[in-house]
Amino acid sequence: MKAVLDACVLVPPILREILLGVAAKGLFQACWSERLLEEWARASAKFGPMAEAEVRARIAVLRAVYPRAMLAAAPHIEARLHLPDPDDAHVLAVAIAGSADAIITVNAKDFPRNVLAEDQITRRDPDGFLWELWSFHADEVEAAVAEVQAEAARRDGVPVGLRTMLKKARLHRLARAMGV
Repeated sequence: MKAVLDACVLVPPILREILLGVAAKGLFQACWSERLLEEWARASAKFGPMAEAEVRARIAVLRAVYPRAMLAAAPHIEARLHLPDPDDAHVLAVAIAGSADAIITVNAKDFPRNVLAEDQITRRDPDGFLWELWSFHADEVEAAVAEVQAEAARRDGVPVGLRTMLKKARLHRLARAMGV
């Protein structure tokens, strides 16, 4: 499955890293555009100049690690799309141009299912998406989550509880499935 990661799922670090960890295990192909990465970087600026610099460094790593993830913008497709938020037409246009199967987003109202269905794209919330992947690939998803948990503990210098981490990332279904 090929899925475009909306900027709203790239901004929260735990959610982003779990999604990327699951993608690294080959459970789906994560995709984005330059504009989505730039939106993520600009959104991080509200946390201070160091946060934006860290995100831009992470983006550079993602470009190297996931060279096939970058999808080109499609202005001719974007021009024909009508979404509740016109700025989100870019996300759908990238998904269509890149032959993606889904858009992973928490902004359900901005991506009406009937509009996406016209181009055979589905909207997936990250919790439901990860829960579904866990349902078929529990070991790989749990390994990705454990790696993110270990990195969070290393970065913070203190243990990070799995339940707390998944709750903070709003991954309630995944947490229940994993028994936490």
